Amino acid sequence: MAGQRGRAAQRAAPSGAGLRAAPLAAPQASPALQKSPLATRRRAKGQELEDSPKPAPPKPKRPRLCPVPGLSPCRQPLARAPHAADRDARLLRLGPYVLLEPRDGGRSYRAVHRSTEAEYSCKVGACQEALAPYGRLPPHPNVARVAEVIQGNHSTYVFFRAGYGDVHGHVRQRKRLPEPEAARLFGQMAEAVAHCHEHGLVLRDLKLRKFVFADRERTRLVLETLEDARVLSGPDDSLRDKRGCPAYVGPEILSSGAAYSGKAADVWSLGVALYAVLAGRYPFQGAEPTLLFSKICHGVFSMPEGLSPRARCLLRCLLRRDPAERLTARGVLLHPWLSAPGEPGTRLAHHRRLDQVVPDAGGPQGEEEDREEELYG
Repeated sequence: MAGQRGRAAQRAAPSGAGLRAAPLAAPQASPALQKSPLATRRRAKGQELEDSPKPAPPKPKRPRLCPVPGLSPCRQPLARAPHAADRDARLLRLGPYVLLEPRDGGRSYRAVHRSTEAEYSCKVGACQEALAPYGRLPPHPNVARVAEVIQGNHSTYVFFRAGYGDVHGHVRQRKRLPEPEAARLFGQMAEAVAHCHEHGLVLRDLKLRKFVFADRERTRLVLETLEDARVLSGPDDSLRDKRGCPAYVGPEILSSGAAYSGKAADVWSLGVALYAVLAGRYPFQGAEPTLLFSKICHGVFSMPEGLSPRARCLLRCLLRRDPAERLTARGVLLHPWLSAPGEPGTRLAHHRRLDQVVPDAGGPQGEEEDREEELYG
């Protein structure tokens, strides 16, 4: 038996030797098979089944953050880069200025000087119509002076230094002003109106938005523009055109076809402005034009609470239905309230009714003016 098993082992030795020769060697694939995509996919599938770690995905390419050689990095904020704005074809370049967003339906623009980066207000009007009031009026500290005039093909562009907000927005923010502050500001309004009247100008569209602060501390006022002013040819100030903001127009302007005193109408508008500053609301209110104009024609208004007797007296002297009974602009400056406004212990009550306060100035520029013009018809 042992001899038979030995002879059987010797006969199987040739094939068994081949098996023992390469028990651990991996079969070598041919070069063509190594390069085959099919082989690659098979190996990748095997790696996934064996839970081996996946190769890291390639990193996305990122732009270089280092500055380009030869160019210094821009350290100027975008808000103060008028030269960058010049490249926008939608902006209008006019001489050394860049006209930015329009206001008042395109009648004015916010402008920036391209060299100094100073802000300006640009008023647009017809040639002689826009410049005639400025040629008539001598300089005054409470009337804005023209910085530059550029004549276009069809319009005249008049540039003024930009202010620091108007009185309308200031009153809207503060709700109403105490009498000492109101007297300081209203006295400057009356100074500007009196100066215009004494030199043959009627302002017509007079309102709080027309007066802007000339300093950051908001202590000095200037009449921003004379774009709606009428130049008088003599002592007669009779007018027939009906122009103005609905909340500020006098009752005589609402009379159909009748001539009225332009200067007396300006004084009525001053009275409305003083009332709004002291009360935070207009003296005459109405949801519909007919209701508003009816109240103005009757001339009946409620006196704001907490006012001193002198302030009440001045309001009554300005908001009189009969134009002949109103004070003149120069007479306003002689009123005792402007020399000693208010009384000790006077407190102004706050009115919180939203329909009675001065309209909000925080919306789109010109929105209130559009509604006022619509009301006026």
